[in-house]
Amino acid sequence: MLDLSVYLITDAALCARAGLVETVAAGLRGGVTVVQLRDKQVSDTELIEQGRALKGLLTGTGVPLIVNDRLEVALAIDADGVHLGQSDHSVAEAREVMGAEAILGLSLQSLDQLQRLDPTLVDYLGVGPVFATTTKPDHSSPLGFDGLAKICDASPLPVVAIGGLRAEHAGAVWSAGAEGMALVSAICAADNPEQSTRRIAEACRAARQGIVGPDVDLPSADADAEAGTDRQADASAPTGSNRVFRSAS
Repeated sequence: MLDLSVYLITDAALCARAGLVETVAAGLRGGVTVVQLRDKQVSDTELIEQGRALKGLLTGTGVPLIVNDRLEVALAIDADGVHLGQSDHSVAEAREVMGAEAILGLSLQSLDQLQRLDPTLVDYLGVGPVFATTTKPDHSSPLGFDGLAKICDASPLPVVAIGGLRAEHAGAVWSAGAEGMALVSAICAADNPEQSTRRIAEACRAARQGIVGPDVDLPSADADAEAGTDRQADASAPTGSNRVFRSAS
């Protein structure tokens, strides 16, 4: 079973202080459960180099490496899967290229996009942005927790929430029906990525167990991560429907 709870998306620029591999290594020590390699600015050759370094780091940990968008890179580094946006390769093409055993994720922002999806081809959905975020300036309008809950409730697939999220949002994320949080600057830009990840992982664990509710804030930490974004939203969202993973055939 794929554990989406602490889903790290890399940003080489934000990781520059410690370096990409060391930042991801710190995240692993703190409790990251999935790593997505994303860098829109570099060539395939450069991304393959990054990916091979991360693949070596992750081998034997049980934490999957997923590549954002680029099928050729995913194949070249023998990644565990690929994550697509709405304007990337088609889901059917990605499934055919990657094979039945690969992890395939898809970003979506609306119920209309969900209704057009063939859930037999996809393993999980990335839904957001929940809040506005500077790590993806061309994102669509923020959904808030209410919008996240509507998509989670209608989705037959597990959902990982994305967009401006931090540890203190875990309760609201799980109350909305999501099964994980995708994080970029909350880990990559943190003064101490391992400590920040550990705090996020603990918050996710507590939210999953119902210990922390949607309206309970945890003490703040790593104030530099995701700073300056207004994160007020309606957190009184219903729980999501039961979701199942696609069975490989």
